[in-house]
Amino acid sequence: MPKISAKDRAYLQEAFASLTNPVTLVLFTGKEGCPYCGDTREILEEVAQLSDNITLEVLDIEEHADKAEAYGVDKVPATLVLGGETDYGIRYYGIPAGYEFASLVEDILMVGQGQSKLSETTKETLNSLQKPVHIQVFVTPTCPYCPQAVSLAHQMAFESPLVRADMVEAMEFPELADRYNVMGVPRIVINEDWHIEGAVPEEYMLQGVLQALGEPIA
Repeated sequence: MPKISAKDRAYLQEAFASLTNPVTLVLFTGKEGCPYCGDTREILEEVAQLSDNITLEVLDIEEHADKAEAYGVDKVPATLVLGGETDYGIRYYGIPAGYEFASLVEDILMVGQGQSKLSETTKETLNSLQKPVHIQVFVTPTCPYCPQAVSLAHQMAFESPLVRADMVEAMEFPELADRYNVMGVPRIVINEDWHIEGAVPEEYMLQGVLQALGEPIA
């Protein structure tokens, strides 16, 4: 049974017709201990069928340990949204289903159209960063507010080579949720020690990035 309904496939085909740049989805899977790897692969295979500009590469994390290390991938399922071969630091750890499927679609459109929706002020600030930023957004598939946080984080990664942004499905990775004291979602963790609760505006997340780096806030 298809993961994407006929109605949604028709909508997505029309939306993906606007893609002008190639989009590569890279999925890292594992042979054992990954209950959602199969479902994630099915979703991505169906998405890739909707546009000639979308391709899917599936890699086993153990058989392709060198590539996993190069991408900084240490758990599965892991989905990367690349612009052809350009890695923007956009990561999904866990199945991009439920409300998070919308985040995946937005990322494909952003990468395939070559532009984010961030303000020029935010873009300029991100382009001036001097130190790396790691944003983790903890979510659940049933959280209607989580895609906003994931989208903002992924847009920041798209705009700056120093930003890597991960969606982390909290129920699939409970040890990480415990480590970062995730009591509700979305919970945004920046560079390990800085935390933001809930879906926040663009300006607030940018302030969180700067504060995590110890940078002055304009």
